[in-house]
Amino acid sequence: MGFNCGIVGLPNVGKSTLFNALTATAAAQAANYPFCTIEPNVGRVGVPDERLDKLAAIAGSAKIIPTQLEFVDIAGLVRGAARGEGLGNKFLAHIREVDAIIHVLRCFEDDDITHVENSIDPIRDAETVETELMLADMESLEKRVYAAQKKAKGGDSEAKEQLAVMEPALKVLQEGKPARVLFETLSPEEATILKQLQIVTSKPVLYIANVAESDAATGNALSEKVIAKAKAEGTECVVIAAAIEAEVSTLETEADKKEYLDALGLTEPGLNKIIRAGYRRLDLLTFFTVGPQEARAWTVRRNATAPMAAGVIHTDFQRGFIKAETIDYDSFISFKGEAGAREAGKLRQEGKDYIVNDGDIFHFKFNV
Repeated sequence: MGFNCGIVGLPNVGKSTLFNALTATAAAQAANYPFCTIEPNVGRVGVPDERLDKLAAIAGSAKIIPTQLEFVDIAGLVRGAARGEGLGNKFLAHIREVDAIIHVLRCFEDDDITHVENSIDPIRDAETVETELMLADMESLEKRVYAAQKKAKGGDSEAKEQLAVMEPALKVLQEGKPARVLFETLSPEEATILKQLQIVTSKPVLYIANVAESDAATGNALSEKVIAKAKAEGTECVVIAAAIEAEVSTLETEADKKEYLDALGLTEPGLNKIIRAGYRRLDLLTFFTVGPQEARAWTVRRNATAPMAAGVIHTDFQRGFIKAETIDYDSFISFKGEAGAREAGKLRQEGKDYIVNDGDIFHFKFNV
């Protein structure tokens, strides 16, 4: 099961620099002119989790495999993108299938890096991009509502169910609000339909305030505005200096990275914060499989059942699920592994209705 975040923003705000650092590659061209990213760049990164190392040490695992998030870097949007300005809707289409949106905002002054609006204002920039995404959603929904209305008149029950969500979504967009505000009023079934419609502004958003290197540890007045905006919207803002993250990604050893960050007054790479925040925004949990060959982290959405977790590993595991031998993380650590946890009565047999807890260690029994 893959989970991905689309990186959006105006040109020259640091998106591709951030993407390069996130994936530790130079796959995305970072250049000082708009639209330098011609095709979406996709990269996967491991989710930092100290628990995995501790589990592997106890089990003597030969390999350690973290769970991953996928990042999709999209070319910079500009005012009028929904009408085809810049590279327009070509790029909006690339983010309809992502699970969440990471919105990079420029919070630094630099005369050598142009800004398409000729001034630095992250709140205005956020509103510009959000407006373009809403306009694109409106255009798409208007066509889909019209088609669904014709089907509904013919008695199509699925079209009627979709209309019950699409029409309110179109209304809030016409009022200048993102479609995600609807989730507050929808039933679980309607919320599922809204997610399936792949409306960009229905997706959860995470803000990244990209500051100058000198402001990486403390932030600045511009990033404070973004933090306040995120708080008002019930989301998060991570303050980073993309230039620092790009430099950290080129260092070969953890010791070199720590020394570099210590000199800047930073305790960890900002990328770790972004990955964890993205994990939270997607409402994800981690479970583990641990053995002598490998210790591995896996990802499921909150409230997933044991068979759903088994299906993340292999569809056969879910199809033929019998039970899950389960140990909670603290017990595995306290009793130094599976054998100790079993002797202490901490290994449980869980069935199909079991809801996965963060940190569960599973061994699945199945028959196909």
